[in-house]
Formats: sequence, C-alpha cells, structure tokens
Amino acid sequence: MDFTETYFRRFRMEIELAHARLEDTTLPEGYRWSPWELTTVDRHAVAKYHSFRSELDARVFPCLGDYEGCRKLMQDISRQRNFLSRGTWLITWDGTGNEDAVDCGTIQAIVPSRIMGAIQNVGITPEHRGLGLGRALVTKCLIGFREAKVKRAYLEVTADNEPAINLYRSIGFRLTRTLYKPSQYVETPSL
Repeated sequence: MDFTETYFRRFRMEIELAHARLEDTTLPEGYRWSPWELTTVDRHAVAKYHSFRSELDARVFPCLGDYEGCRKLMQDISRQRNFLSRGTWLITWDGTGNEDAVDCGTIQAIVPSRIMGAIQNVGITPEHRGLGLGRALVTKCLIGFREAKVKRAYLEVTADNEPAINLYRSIGFRLTRTLYKPSQYVETPSL
C-alpha cells in the first residue's frame, strides 16, 4: 500500500453585512434556539459530530468524523479570545412530546479582526435537513456579527458541497478565493 496526499478544493465566501438582508430566523414548529453557554460545549460537539461524520468534510477535517475530535474542536473554538458567543447557536428539536429533545443544528462564530467575522462549522444533522434550518443558523450568526459591529463575514466550504454553496449564495455570500486543503494521508492500493 502507498500513501498519497489528497487535496480538497474549498471556497472562501464573504458577505458585506451592511447590505445583507437578514431575514426572519423563525424556526419551524417543534424547533427552538439554544444560545451559547459554557455548559453547551458537549451539546455542540454531539450536533457537530452527527452533522459531519458521514460527509466529505470529515475526510477534509478528520476531527469532524470523531466525537472526541468534535469535542476538542468545540473547546478550542470557544476558548479563543475572539470567540463570539452571540453568533454561536444550537437548534434543538423538542420532538413530538414522546421523544427527548435533540440538538440538530450547530454554528460557531469568531472575530479574527475588528471588521471581519468567521463562521465556523455550519452543521445540520441529516434527518433535519431541507427545512430551512441551515439558512436560519447562518442568518442568526450574521445578526450576531452585525450586533458586534463587524462589517464583513466569511466562511469556507468544500467545493463539492453544492447545496451549501447554493444556500450561502442565496443569502448573499460571494466567492472570493479558491483554496486547496491537504487531507490526511489516504491509503491507496499498490499496483
């Protein structure tokens, strides 16, 4: 077996917040917002893990395919001095009354400079996709940036994730840069 390094194409997309139309962030019936608290680190990690574990992004960023990796990532993000709690949210599904509540959406925000915000890890668990939850998460995060007087925001997305790219474009994000992210070494069969 040989080991080769694979590169994944990713897009950096940005939005100017002064001109962004940040629509209503009302969630569908049965869903509710859970704001950031120190006690929600593990809840974010669980939602992140279930959102990404079977997705291409878990190959690009192996920590997303492992619960402990997601937990460490959440701890690292939330401990940054530029972490923005008002842009960090969970969406919780309260179920039908017969089920326990489940966190099914997660997003985090950091502010690397006075004028620029960075969205981290927009994740919706597979069984809750297609309901507008991703749009609501991103919009809620952008509102948090705007309240913090941030002028622009950006995120990165794997180029093969067309549904996410289309969502971000529909919100007002524009492609500003193409990046290539090396993955971990992938084992390939020898000839």
